[in-house]
Amino acid sequence: MQKKMHPVRLCARDCLMAFLLALFAWPAFAQEKFPSRPIEFIVPWGPGGGSDQTARMLATLLEKELKVAVPVVNVPGGTGNTGMTKLIAAPADGHSIAILAWDSFATLATQSPKWGMDDILPLAIVIQLPSGLYVAGDRYPDWKAVEAAAKKRPLKVAISGFGSPDDITANYMISKGLRLTAVPFAKPGERYSALLGGHVDLLYSPTGNVVGQVESKQMRPVLLLATKRLADFPQVPTSTESGYDITLPQRRAIIVKAGTDPNRVALLSEALERAVSTAEYKAFLKKSYASPESWVSHKDSLQLMRKDLDDMRSIVKSMPKKN
Repeated sequence: MQKKMHPVRLCARDCLMAFLLALFAWPAFAQEKFPSRPIEFIVPWGPGGGSDQTARMLATLLEKELKVAVPVVNVPGGTGNTGMTKLIAAPADGHSIAILAWDSFATLATQSPKWGMDDILPLAIVIQLPSGLYVAGDRYPDWKAVEAAAKKRPLKVAISGFGSPDDITANYMISKGLRLTAVPFAKPGERYSALLGGHVDLLYSPTGNVVGQVESKQMRPVLLLATKRLADFPQVPTSTESGYDITLPQRRAIIVKAGTDPNRVALLSEALERAVSTAEYKAFLKKSYASPESWVSHKDSLQLMRKDLDDMRSIVKSMPKKN
């Protein structure tokens, strides 16, 4: 005759078995399906600029790839560093990504922001394009007229923020004898309106940011920061041919917080690569006057970022110190 186990012991045994099963099953539960919820896409600038346009294009394409919502959140301020701080404060779980424009990246060479290279991981560089100096309407016929004016009186230049490539370029040109005053605007729309409204004389902007205003002839480039002329603007001289050894191309990377699971980093990088391979994104690059070879993989982007940072630090170091 089988001896019956005492109810208390039976309960204890069952509880122990349930605990052990749960313990062994924990790794499976811990590896939740990713992404399991919306991925927040942080844009460290106001609506309407190039970073915002790029992020919104990619968010739409990533939603199709990842099968989750990818809401874009604009967090302007501090030359993009307010938005960067938001990313760094979020968990390193891949459910928060950000677009890092070289406007913000340059502050690592010019300031001491609350983040550094060790705090982020690039998923990829997704767009590369030259920047330029723009005037409104027919205020100045060409770059030579701008140079002549800037040697007689101070000209105001609308920039994205202090410490940005815009700011570095303005200071570089000041060191070459031009009388320029940089005026920062965190919101792109305000920057463009300042030029069109006559509140500033010049606008520093990547080519793709102001396509609409250029096509409507509200503004036009007078100098492109590049080594060779763009096919779309053959009449516009480059900085190098005009005697200014500075280009600082605009790049934008998609990043996550350092410490994110490598498997999640790989999954997001692969989704991005598929997104930028679409005809829709290629058309976006063409309309932005961006390089069709803009893509730089997760593996290679970190090396390029370090080179760009060294170059910017070298330019800043070579300029005369302000009194």
